Amino acid sequence: MSGFILGEKLEQYQSFTPDGERIPVTFIRTKPCYLIEMKSQDKHGFNAIKLGFGQTKNISKPQQGELKKAGIKTTLHFFREFRVDPSFAKVTDGKLKIGDEIKPEGFFKVGDLVQVSGISKGKGFQGVVKRHHFRGGPRTHGQSHGERAPGSIGSTTTPGRVNRGKRMAGRMGGERITIKNLKIIEVKDDGLLVKGLVPGGRHGLLEIKN
Repeated sequence: MSGFILGEKLEQYQSFTPDGERIPVTFIRTKPCYLIEMKSQDKHGFNAIKLGFGQTKNISKPQQGELKKAGIKTTLHFFREFRVDPSFAKVTDGKLKIGDEIKPEGFFKVGDLVQVSGISKGKGFQGVVKRHHFRGGPRTHGQSHGERAPGSIGSTTTPGRVNRGKRMAGRMGGERITIKNLKIIEVKDDGLLVKGLVPGGRHGLLEIKN
């Protein structure tokens, strides 16, 4: 069965397998996460579930209305919708109700492979050496100012302009990144421990699904 949950990156460290292999792991806290809405093909034209995660002081009035309609008193601030197939509704019929708290043990188990999506760390304006791994210019023979320069970007008279998508300096990071096939090492009451690293910094918001 498909599994969906929202969470935040809490910490990353190393752990050891029963065989003694050292592996990197990340703990993703998933509490509190609530089911806000279930959409159906008949009413909305597609099947989906909407989840909310986290706790904050101030939220917008439309979000207040959504939580009030679902009977949720916790002020959530991270809302995401997951598309599901019609069979998901049949499997979960009667098991999931709007306003229920979603717990990881209900959808995930040790050994499952999941994909985690989040926003990567923003690194500001960076040059081509850091952003695109350019080698840089020569470091000898009178080099004075072009060691980390991008070099020529011209294309003469044809086409006479810089092509779209040219690798140049610019803002780096702050993009949506998805890491696939992360193995679940441990399922806890308040979160998941996965093998490997996930995008974003500490307390970064994440979407997890298998």
